[in-house]
Amino acid sequence: MNLKTQISDPGSAAPRRTIAIVGRPNVGKSAIFNRLVGARVSIVHEQPGVTRDRVSREAEFHGQRFELIDTGGLGFIDGGLKAGSDPFATAIRDQVKIAIEDSAVILFVVDATAGIVGLDDDVARLLHECARPVFIAANKSDNDRVEANVGEFSKLGFPVFPVSALHNRGFDPLVGEMMKRLPDIPPPTRTDPLKVAVVGKPNAGKSSFINRLLRNDRLIVSEVPGTTRDSVEIPFVIGEGPQARHYLLVDTAGLRKLHRELTAVEKFSILRAEETIERADVVVLIMDATLGPTLQDKKIAAKIIEHRKGCVLIVNKWDIAHAQTEITQRAYEKAFREDVPFLNFIPLIFLSAKSGYNVRAAIDAIDHVAAQTSLQLPTGALNRVLHDAVAKLQAPMIQGRRMKFYYATQTGVKPIRIRLFVNNPMKLTSAYEAYLLRCLRTAYGFEGAPVLLSLHSSHSRADGSTPEEPPHQKRR
Repeated sequence: MNLKTQISDPGSAAPRRTIAIVGRPNVGKSAIFNRLVGARVSIVHEQPGVTRDRVSREAEFHGQRFELIDTGGLGFIDGGLKAGSDPFATAIRDQVKIAIEDSAVILFVVDATAGIVGLDDDVARLLHECARPVFIAANKSDNDRVEANVGEFSKLGFPVFPVSALHNRGFDPLVGEMMKRLPDIPPPTRTDPLKVAVVGKPNAGKSSFINRLLRNDRLIVSEVPGTTRDSVEIPFVIGEGPQARHYLLVDTAGLRKLHRELTAVEKFSILRAEETIERADVVVLIMDATLGPTLQDKKIAAKIIEHRKGCVLIVNKWDIAHAQTEITQRAYEKAFREDVPFLNFIPLIFLSAKSGYNVRAAIDAIDHVAAQTSLQLPTGALNRVLHDAVAKLQAPMIQGRRMKFYYATQTGVKPIRIRLFVNNPMKLTSAYEAYLLRCLRTAYGFEGAPVLLSLHSSHSRADGSTPEEPPHQKRR
């Protein structure tokens, strides 16, 4: 294999504010990923090769946002794949290649306790061809003695930073330098703020939640159900500096069943709230923890799903519910997920608007779901996930024939839209569609984000042509 062919021309794709983590197996790439995103997302294990598919999450450093990609371990020897290597080695190499092409900066992880080994040299040669800034994280520099010896890694030709994922040492200087090399791309929300609708039944605590969020009394809060008559938009910013994201929080009237006894004003308020859901990018559904998920809560949730909106579930008044029943959050969520299984992909936050408990978690969840609804998936990685899914479980036979998947491409965001080119769209069953969606969510997360699959025959492409075989197959 010619290493120079591994990475395409850097001008072929405009790098985003993305950092890819690469390196040989078992040097601690996933531990560093988890440390930088502040959550246990990637699996950390002593067994080499645990991470095979790339994992991406948004991270933040001193108010600056960026995307971080974790990749599988690269195994090269003398310019070729290691003989008798893991059967996933080629797939890992392809995933790393895609990650590098999509990134503006590369974080090359090495093991400070092992020194330079042959695989480190191979990975370094690959990275010298990528035309991207590369920084070396000498991981496992758990003490001053180990840190004193990391200078030898400078032979690989990149700046070296001693770090310890285990002890959270040395990351500020490293990440600070990487931030300087990321493109200064302002978020689109600066000129087009994301709309976050706060909905729920009357008296669930919607206005109290927004007031706590904004740390003031911008809205009228009352114990009398139905105080909020109209939708109220309030600008809101998450983060600081040029990468801050801008939102419009929209408080709405309580959603309840329309019936004759309601006044004209009440009916109009409910209709306006439903229209707000249609216009929103993310919908926050506030529920009363003391009542559990009621039938009306489920109807509102179904309406959010029907309109394909990003969603965050908030169980308000948790302090009261816990004091009354002593139920734990884990037990409550287990019962909730069993009762409302169609909401299993939506994050659930336990909160008290009155005391402020977990409001920060709610802010983070809203921000995360907003980012998930706008994810841009590289075509190569997307097709890898779907081809692997089909290889593990083929579509069922329908009247003696089964659906064959050729290739896929993302066609939109908010909601995430993915177009699948297949031999016959009519052969897709709802169960198999659900399986493909589960595989996509496993690979990419999509927490709280709707994903819409559309199927097209390979003989009826978007441009109207009818090729003998799909373009993706020709490229392969």
